[in-house]
Amino acid sequence: MSNLTLSFGISSNPRTWPLIQGRVKPEGIDPVYTVLHPSELFWRQLKFKEFDFAEMSLSTWMRLVARGDTDLVALPVFTTRRFFQTEILVRKDAGINSPADLKGKRVGVPEYQQTAALWGRGILQHEFGVKPSDMEFWMERVPEVSHGGAGGFAFPKGVTIHQIPAEKNIGGMMVAGELDATLLYLTDRNLVDRSRIDLHAHPDVRPLFDAAAEGKRYYAKTGIFPINHTAVVKRSLFEQHPWVVLNIFRAFQEANAIAKAERLAHIDYYVQTGLISPEDGKAFETQLVEHGIRANRKVLETAAQFSNEQELTPRPLTVQELFAPATLEL
Repeated sequence: MSNLTLSFGISSNPRTWPLIQGRVKPEGIDPVYTVLHPSELFWRQLKFKEFDFAEMSLSTWMRLVARGDTDLVALPVFTTRRFFQTEILVRKDAGINSPADLKGKRVGVPEYQQTAALWGRGILQHEFGVKPSDMEFWMERVPEVSHGGAGGFAFPKGVTIHQIPAEKNIGGMMVAGELDATLLYLTDRNLVDRSRIDLHAHPDVRPLFDAAAEGKRYYAKTGIFPINHTAVVKRSLFEQHPWVVLNIFRAFQEANAIAKAERLAHIDYYVQTGLISPEDGKAFETQLVEHGIRANRKVLETAAQFSNEQELTPRPLTVQELFAPATLEL
């Protein structure tokens, strides 16, 4: 039997490079890759169902499941993670010296429902007592080119969310003093995000957190390294060829193993030259990015909790609802 030729929408990172480069290939599948920035990738998949397989916003995926959207099926592939609270930028003259000072402030966000914003708000609430309703949000992406516009986003009750006009953007509003802070800031060129100013280099703007210190604190306390991407296949493909889910998952596992081996090979040079100690080098053996549900259940359940608390979903969704049945024991 000949292989299936399938279109893959994918982002570029060390855990996807072995796939994109053809060093790993899903059994029975000839992938045709389109490499995109996630902002654009998610929108194109939601709006046009352009790819047979695609990475997908975890937060948006939970909303689709809660709405009963059945066009796609998810598999537990999670290629990227960040401590998203450390992405918060503030104006130096806004009087924001601690997370609590965000209360009552005008806060930019590329898209309210995106996973990075979900995590940022959830951590602000649970770690620092700052609820979404305590802030005034300004959203950059317009409905025509947003994940929410393509997937039926409705603003939660009790939260103030303004639409930034199409002729403006978060960067310009931060520089002009029209915003006090931004929960997340994206300047990558794509069809969805339109900010371009480098706020990190702007003299009037600074990070709210010491990123390294806050990431260390949060991980030590919770054991959570937040996930923001999952992956989906078209349901029509899954129903005709259910085996594709496991074969794609295994390919991502193999690519992840290659990424780890290459990371350790690079670190060995630093150990050999004495630039880092052998003890420090051993830390890189810990696999922080893993696929599958068993390794990520706590993170997934926390994301589902935050989604429900923020009224993006009507209840906390379970992993059984979110992923293809064949993957639930992975």
